[in-house]
Amino acid sequence: MKLTAVLIPDAEGGFVAYNPETGTTTQGDTVADALSNLKEATEVYLEEFPIASAGKVVVTTIEVAGG
Repeated sequence: MKLTAVLIPDAEGGFVAYNPETGTTTQGDTVADALSNLKEATEVYLEEFPIASAGKVVVTTIEVAGG
């Protein structure tokens, strides 16, 4: 099953990793660590709360005014 991983640099170092389909969130010192931790957390979540299909995800960006 392919799911989405969103990685955000953390102000204190490392990365926060988020899976929007399940809501699982983890962190890691490197991108590889964050993704590995997210995979593990998401697999544990799906053992308890399985989803039939994630569907096709669309990822894009938006531009907003300000800062």
